[in-house]
Amino acid sequence: MAVAAAIAGGLAWGGAQAAEYGPGASETEILIGNTMPYSGPVSAYGTIGKLVSVCLDKKNAEGGVNGRKVRYISLDDGYSPPKTVEQTRKLVEREKVLGVVQSLGTPTSFSVRKYLNQKKVPQLLIASGGSMWGDYENYPWTMGYQPAYRTEGQIYGKYVAANYPGAKIAVLYQNDDFGKDYLTGFKEGLGDKTDLIVAEETYESTDPTVDSQIINLANSGADTFLNITTAKFAAQSIRKMADIGWQPMHFLNNTSNSIGAVLKPAGLDKSVDIISADYLKDPTDPEWQDDEDFKAWLDFMENDFKGDKLDKLNVYAWSTCHALIHILEKMGDTLTRENMLKQAEDLDFEPPMLLPGIRVKTGPQDHFPIEQMQLIRFNGEAWERFGDIIDVSGTASN
Repeated sequence: MAVAAAIAGGLAWGGAQAAEYGPGASETEILIGNTMPYSGPVSAYGTIGKLVSVCLDKKNAEGGVNGRKVRYISLDDGYSPPKTVEQTRKLVEREKVLGVVQSLGTPTSFSVRKYLNQKKVPQLLIASGGSMWGDYENYPWTMGYQPAYRTEGQIYGKYVAANYPGAKIAVLYQNDDFGKDYLTGFKEGLGDKTDLIVAEETYESTDPTVDSQIINLANSGADTFLNITTAKFAAQSIRKMADIGWQPMHFLNNTSNSIGAVLKPAGLDKSVDIISADYLKDPTDPEWQDDEDFKAWLDFMENDFKGDKLDKLNVYAWSTCHALIHILEKMGDTLTRENMLKQAEDLDFEPPMLLPGIRVKTGPQDHFPIEQMQLIRFNGEAWERFGDIIDVSGTASN
């Protein structure tokens, strides 16, 4: 298929610009590819892909995007990089998708970043906060969505350094770029107080449990805990801490602060006073019950998706689905991979369910769409925001 095929004659009747179609686009359809861990150790995150699919079905039923239906081809990679490579090649070479959008995972997305950039296929709105997604100079076709893990880690580090200068800190992190990004940022936030860290433990995503790591960290005498884990291991760690009676000040990374997917399975009573950071509206927070964004999301959850309304991953997916729709709408009738990247690099809007004051902004030299967060604390029923919105612009690429 030609990279761009114009409608015959170059100009349509009336002098309008002719449509242009690259791979994955036609007069009636737009193909978007995606990989998700519908199986494997982080399958809880598979709800993101499921919701985006239903969200796009709803958009299609309403007439689609600029009159075209969006076909969403989402394949299971089991959170295994070799499988991600296989499935992504299938999307690009067999399905010939316009772009690969909202694929989940740091190690998985990293495994195909070079390939997609060599093929000049947009790799957009990645469901990972890896700071590497902002490397526009070497990988211009790649862009994240959520705040970078490194900058979130900096927020926790600065908070501890400023408010608890005598803390004894223990850290648990996944032994890959996901975990190391968070830890790097946390140490940057601590500044000259990195000696407050008295113990570190790692785990592999394929490990059955993190029970032994939690026991070791508790035995270190730490009174502060930075928990950098994915959903399954976050729930395990909260339960194990309660079982052994370890009650440090507990910081939990944003990607695992879902009440439905993590705190409820772990035990809401065991999760009280956990601190995290967020940029999304919490569906359990009474503050949003009369909010128009929330009501639209709730209507979708009850009548279309019928998913877990306590799971903030379903809020995240709703937000990213609308970010994708926004990019496609901006493309108009120029449905090429080049224009998809161009429009993704020209965002300044508020997708639904972001906290007030937080916007998506990008540029050709800014591939970090969301760079603002706010600290939150769990009260046993819902997350409560505290402090001001924290702008972390530019800190992930320092």
